Amino acid sequence: MLHNDPVAALAPDVIAWRHHIHANPELGFDEHETARFVADRLRAFGLDEIHEGVGGTGVVGVLRSGSGSRAIGLRAELDALPVMERTGLPYASEKPGVMHACGHDGHTSMLLGAAKLLSDTRAFDGTVYFIFQPAEENEGGSMRMIEDGVFERFPVEGVYAVHNWPGVPLGTIATRVGPMMAAVDNFELTFEGTGAHAAMPQLGDDPILAAGAFIQAAQRIVSRSVDPQTALVVSITQIHGGNVGNIVPGTVWLQGTCRFFEPALSHHCEKLIGDIAQGIASAHALASKLTYKKGYPPVINTSEATARAVEAAASVVGREQLETEFNPSLGCEDFAYMVREAGGCYAWIGAGDVGPGEGLHGDRYVFNDAIVPIVLRYYVTLVEQTLPRTV
Repeated sequence: MLHNDPVAALAPDVIAWRHHIHANPELGFDEHETARFVADRLRAFGLDEIHEGVGGTGVVGVLRSGSGSRAIGLRAELDALPVMERTGLPYASEKPGVMHACGHDGHTSMLLGAAKLLSDTRAFDGTVYFIFQPAEENEGGSMRMIEDGVFERFPVEGVYAVHNWPGVPLGTIATRVGPMMAAVDNFELTFEGTGAHAAMPQLGDDPILAAGAFIQAAQRIVSRSVDPQTALVVSITQIHGGNVGNIVPGTVWLQGTCRFFEPALSHHCEKLIGDIAQGIASAHALASKLTYKKGYPPVINTSEATARAVEAAASVVGREQLETEFNPSLGCEDFAYMVREAGGCYAWIGAGDVGPGEGLHGDRYVFNDAIVPIVLRYYVTLVEQTLPRTV
């Protein structure tokens, strides 16, 4: 530990907060105890204002310093996942079937740590909003906060967030201008006809046969309807039909997802999935029903905010440990709504290599506490460089 290094001194507390949150996970919009834990810490740190219940269970802490009118936001997520934990950790989840399998416990604790450090020094000129949002995983908690007026009440020139990223070397920070995470749309499709005995299939229709044809034909959306250099994934993730070994069912239900960076591909996928399904249903004398749900938009890092994030990251880990040229992820993240609304930058914090089942959303996922000091320094540096104190 460096002499009088406040980050190194605080890191054990941040890790202890994370372990507490990890042992007591809560699902989206049910993060009441987690939000209370956050608000209590912010009060203890001496922040100027603490606002609870923003967008449901969200919390916003306000920290002012100097006389400047500029402001930025730093955001973390509160929610856990419906996963049965199998890590065997001493601080493993005490709630069966609920687990912090993505690292939101770490993100929340590190943002609390940044609030403590910045409150202690106030070595900046302006306002920092510490945004703890609910329900990132599936329910769109950031949009709920926006609808609740978070950026009208707490206006910013940019909002920043990080995510621990297994597979990126420990000690590396990765961010880039433009697409960082993909948009996601989900769809449900039903083929429906008349069931029949498997020995007498001519007496009915066969939605299983139609579903098989659809699964194959849907791949032409990627391979034949868009430029090969355009990122697009169409995946069928569930198929259900029948419950008796000698009966051809009357209904088959499929679920799938589309991932992309170009917003126009949302309409493109919806139309082609519907057209393909309708054509196959007609050829098999069946009816089809498509429910297409537009989900999170892509995370598109804005240039000015990303330039600030890059400079802060370089100051913390060095240029050699900074990655700005890499392929974005086709995973999704509802921070996209905040960046779209206010501008900002999303960064990955390298967590090192992990094994099967130990990556994000795995039941043996373990957050790498070694990244805690890196993120604390990154946040403090980002604030102090973006909102410099004048002499």
